[in-house]
Amino acid sequence: MDMIKLGQNAKQASFALATASTAQKNRALQIIADELEANADVILAANAKDIDLGREAGLTEALLDRLLLNEQRLKGIADDVRNVITLSDPVGSEIDSKVLENGMSLSRRRVPLGVVGVIYEARPNVTIDIAALCLKTGNASILRGGKETFFSNMELVKVIQSALDKAGLPAASVQYIEKPDRELVSQLLKLDDYVDMIIPRGGAGLHKMCKENSNIPVIIGGFGISHIFVDDSADLTRSLDVVENSKVQRPSACNSLDTLLVHEKVAGEFLPMIAERIKGKVSLVAEPKAKAILAGAEDLRDAGEGDFDTEWLSFTLGVKVVADIEEAIDHMRVHNASHSDAIMTNSLVNSEKFINSVGSAAVYVNASTRFTDGAQFGLGAEVAVSTQKLHARGPMGLEELTSYKWVGKADYLPRP
Repeated sequence: MDMIKLGQNAKQASFALATASTAQKNRALQIIADELEANADVILAANAKDIDLGREAGLTEALLDRLLLNEQRLKGIADDVRNVITLSDPVGSEIDSKVLENGMSLSRRRVPLGVVGVIYEARPNVTIDIAALCLKTGNASILRGGKETFFSNMELVKVIQSALDKAGLPAASVQYIEKPDRELVSQLLKLDDYVDMIIPRGGAGLHKMCKENSNIPVIIGGFGISHIFVDDSADLTRSLDVVENSKVQRPSACNSLDTLLVHEKVAGEFLPMIAERIKGKVSLVAEPKAKAILAGAEDLRDAGEGDFDTEWLSFTLGVKVVADIEEAIDHMRVHNASHSDAIMTNSLVNSEKFINSVGSAAVYVNASTRFTDGAQFGLGAEVAVSTQKLHARGPMGLEELTSYKWVGKADYLPRP
């Protein structure tokens, strides 16, 4: 593929998208949603090929779950697109405004970023999520999915580009790097003349590679060890429900629970309760204090070096007993608490201390880490979950895909 030509086409398309009306962008999104459902048989057949090839290649069950599309998931993706239609278009809105002493009115107006390059792995839903959010915000996009999703993504991109054409928008508004050649990714990361932002969605290795090799600003996110700390004041019965949901509902998601920290005053009571609740579902990896309490629990092993730094993405849970909230926070700081973390507590003092001390993109009090999601936050779909501190944090929705320009209006004021 000619990556420079791809970049040039995307840049040209971004000029048309930047001035497209909200109605025109919404029409494209409506057509995408409708055609996803109309072409469900073709899309699911393509996805079945990817699943079969993934099994032959020895993909883990967690990766296969990320890759899988079915009628329910496809309908959910289409509904997410329709939800984006209902959201306010941020492009052209004013962030703030004031009148200067010299009489000039000054404001900051939201504008598209331009061209967004997104590199992702076995998540075909990301293809639609990104296309929908970028279209709504007037951004062109260049997508590169993993080889595991090749057949699924080719059908999804056909739907997107057909919808763009029917809505009178450039097909190059959404382009896909069809070849799995890693060299093409390296070339994409050097297209700073045409691409304005790179968003990797995948493991730590992908983020590291993009950060080290890109000439373009990179949004880091989607990776981080998620923790729940059960404080000594917590309602233990309700904590069981939250811990189970965080771990079991969809363990392959990046917001699923990786490490459970329990205050030593309640560990003797709570750990056997949670072990019984998730028995037969979850493997436990415990440090010595926790293992002593959990003795006799099914599927239990000693925590080894690196286990508390592992994003499990599976039915595995790290468990540790801590002396107090300070030790819990110290543990989280050492072990990459940057994504989604929660405290179970009835102490206002401890909840505020946790919120203010933990450096995660999303922090919860008495709630599941699984809430870190663009749809759950009312953002529609999400393009990524950012865990860095510049530009955007947490689920990236519409506003996070815009920048702004200063607009000054005056009646022929002389220059200062």
